[in-house]
Amino acid sequence: MTLKATPLNSAHRAAGAKMVDFGGWDMPVNYGSQIEEHHAVRGDVGMFDVSHMCVVDIEGENARPFLRALLANNVDKLQVAGKALYSCMLNPQGFVIDDLIVYFFSETWFRLVVNAGTAEKDVAWISAQNDATKSGVTITERRDGNEPMALIAVQGPNARAKVWQVLPTTQAASEPLKPFNAVIVKDTAFGDVMVARTGYTGEDGFELAFPASQAENLWNALVAAGVKPAGLGARDTLRLEAGMNLYGQDMDDTVNPLDAGLAWTIDLAAERDFIGKTALKAMGQNAQYVGLILREKGGILRAHQKVLAADGTTGEITSGTFSPTMQEAIALARVPMGVAVGDTVHVEIRDKKLAASVIKLPFVRNGKILAA
Repeated sequence: MTLKATPLNSAHRAAGAKMVDFGGWDMPVNYGSQIEEHHAVRGDVGMFDVSHMCVVDIEGENARPFLRALLANNVDKLQVAGKALYSCMLNPQGFVIDDLIVYFFSETWFRLVVNAGTAEKDVAWISAQNDATKSGVTITERRDGNEPMALIAVQGPNARAKVWQVLPTTQAASEPLKPFNAVIVKDTAFGDVMVARTGYTGEDGFELAFPASQAENLWNALVAAGVKPAGLGARDTLRLEAGMNLYGQDMDDTVNPLDAGLAWTIDLAAERDFIGKTALKAMGQNAQYVGLILREKGGILRAHQKVLAADGTTGEITSGTFSPTMQEAIALARVPMGVAVGDTVHVEIRDKKLAASVIKLPFVRNGKILAA
């Protein structure tokens, strides 16, 4: 199978990146040291090529009512141009087709950013719902044809200053942005740029969406300004420390989102109906999503390891790693409802049962360790 490539593929290879197959995409896992890349984002600034993710524009007179029924979170919360919302998109059984971000730019234009591995099924699902409801919205993928876009996430305490250094004409419009907001700045040196403040690392920063034809130029300008390229390895340890889910690992279309710590992305309070609402309310929450810190030496926490609660009930680790910031083995886990923050549980690692503490997520946010 031929792997798909982002517009920055040759730049990664020129920088000596170690490339891997990530859901059918040829992506950099690191540029030499995953640990250095992780620390650069926590303490200074790093950047990620996230062009494998897919920008999908939803346009038309019925854009809002269409998304009101399609998404589990309520787009009626989006009333100011540029405001963003994190949401799950559910199937009729109440399970997660994808988690995504939706941006509101006008009553006739909303923008979704969906995950790389699910983009094809997402667009097929969205198109099928458009046909079924006769909503008449226009669905435009901004990846191949249709003015393709590249996506670069610049993250870390110095990220915004570095972006303004390279894109000075974006500062006036993007400096007042609060988290989960975006603005489109026209006619920069790299074309029209969407600047969003919706990161995935637990640090501040910007996500930049802009013409794919300018991808290498902007990437190289950021490198020249001192922004350190970072790969998928650092992206995973950073997001795990920040307690953020990864689709396909922490949840998928067999998982109840309430059991995956995603209740905050679902609006069950409003009267509106949405796909999966009836099934989700019938299921309710049957597990909880917590962090674990390994308290005994002898192993690393990994996905699919069994978690044993004191009362004999069991859960499962969904993501685990060794935290570069904390210097401890940490994990995200789905555990029984009776488990409480502060409890000690045991994790089955090969032939051992090692003690771990249950903590409230996140582990790390804005450079500070929050879990001890």
